[in-house]
Amino acid sequence: QTQLLGVLLAAASNFLISVSLNIQKCAHRRLVCQEEQKPYYTSKLWWCGIILLGLGEVGNFTAYGFAPIALVAPLGCVSVIGSAFISVFFLKKTMRTADILGGTLTITGIYLLVTFSPDVPQELTARQVQNYLVSWPFLVYSILEMIIFCILLYFYKRKAVKHIVVLLMMVALLASLTVTAVKAVSSMIALSVKGKMQLTYSIFYIMIVLMATSCAFQIKFLNQAMHLYEATAVVPINFVFFTISAIISGVIFYREFQSAALLSVVMFLFGCLLSFLGVIIIARNKKEEHLQIPFIDCGHIPGQKLTGKIQPDSHGSCYGTLNKEDDSVKRQS
Repeated sequence: QTQLLGVLLAAASNFLISVSLNIQKCAHRRLVCQEEQKPYYTSKLWWCGIILLGLGEVGNFTAYGFAPIALVAPLGCVSVIGSAFISVFFLKKTMRTADILGGTLTITGIYLLVTFSPDVPQELTARQVQNYLVSWPFLVYSILEMIIFCILLYFYKRKAVKHIVVLLMMVALLASLTVTAVKAVSSMIALSVKGKMQLTYSIFYIMIVLMATSCAFQIKFLNQAMHLYEATAVVPINFVFFTISAIISGVIFYREFQSAALLSVVMFLFGCLLSFLGVIIIARNKKEEHLQIPFIDCGHIPGQKLTGKIQPDSHGSCYGTLNKEDDSVKRQS
């Protein structure tokens, strides 16, 4: 029952996140189309999207307290397929064959994940978290993870290697620490609410610091990847790397597959593979959408007399003409 609650929370939370992202994009579209440009934070629709996003993230956080990491992390694909189908209603996009095929594969994968997920006790006390933190499998894993991260960081900083795989591998390594800490904090809060106080242990606050720090650096590198590469490339690769990293951390830290049968492990991995394929198919060949401002008001350019507004050419590097004081016409690039 507890694990089922975690699954429902994770699925509903990721669906809320996909709805919120579409609502925010819809709000930006409406603001761009208005004659008088207003800041996005003045839009009630945008704030509605932000509230839904916050609820989705809180739900995801809570889900880690009721279900294994290996099950909650792959359910992030719900936001991808949800966004693909919801955009048809919010943003009037056309449903593609790839969306239907990818959605079918992903839903099949989710079914296998839920059916063959590890069945482990989800009540984690502070003492159990302490024991897991100093266990030799996690210490070895942490050392290897730090070595790999330092090597990637060296290439990123010193050699200026900013390949998408390098950036998203660093995000995934940090994400493994984030989900480990999130599950510990969420579980200890859930036990405390039930009457078994866990918030007096120092490990609770250590995990909060680890969660906040790793999450901050994770966002930094993810934003860098989004800046350099298109979302259609970043989203599927990040989902695959994040899920693999989260599952490994759950297996090593919380020993989630310790008593699982071989068939269950194989079918669970097959479900992950189907989810990966579904997300990749949905994101592949999906056109990036750029919001176009209807005009550029250059009325305040010093030394320029303007007869009107400049209509930009979205397919070229030139953005209209300005009339100079000597009546010569010069194209501004």
